[in-house]
Amino acid sequence: MKINNRLKTIGDLVPLYSYPLDIGCDHALLSIYLVKDKNLSKVVASDNKSGPLKKALENVKFYKVENKVKLVEAEGLDSYEEGIDTVTISGMGGLNINKIIDDNRKYLKYIKTFILSPNNYSIAVKRKLTKLGYHISNEVLVKENKIIYEILVFTKGRKYYSYKKLFLGPVLMQRKDDLTKEYYNNLFNTKKDLLEALPKELRNKIKETKKEIKYLEEVIN
Repeated sequence: MKINNRLKTIGDLVPLYSYPLDIGCDHALLSIYLVKDKNLSKVVASDNKSGPLKKALENVKFYKVENKVKLVEAEGLDSYEEGIDTVTISGMGGLNINKIIDDNRKYLKYIKTFILSPNNYSIAVKRKLTKLGYHISNEVLVKENKIIYEILVFTKGRKYYSYKKLFLGPVLMQRKDDLTKEYYNNLFNTKKDLLEALPKELRNKIKETKKEIKYLEEVIN
């Protein structure tokens, strides 16, 4: 089936034999990919809007996977059901992702893996999950329509990360491939532009941004 690179990469990171919940499923293409191409036995696909779920139902019927993909209209982890051990969220702001996790912490004891691709505030997501007893087990970059997306995999188990590692990515900073270099260079340019635009009275933000530029210079060079 046709699926974009970002969703396919997320799907390929979902553990085999897991029971995933895709929050903010949109048209349920990731869930359909998981049961059709990755041979997972069942998936829950949830969204808080009826419009996307109507299209999702059409897709589920088209691919004849009604018995494997359960569609739920719900907010975030309100769609959790017994047995789910993996959660995927993509194409959502990092602060929204954090709110979804905060609103239903009671389910965290059952969830072994989070696979998240925030559109922004990724460091806030890393801080949240690592504080809640998960570590960053993988980080993958995907380029789609000239935009580079981060995909973060969190697994149960505590680890301490310095600010530098959270900012650069503990897994990502070990890589030397072209896409990682492009990602860091883009981030470096963004931070340089930000530093020039920051008002002088925002001393803490200026200090933090200078520190981040220094980290990027180290990993680029």
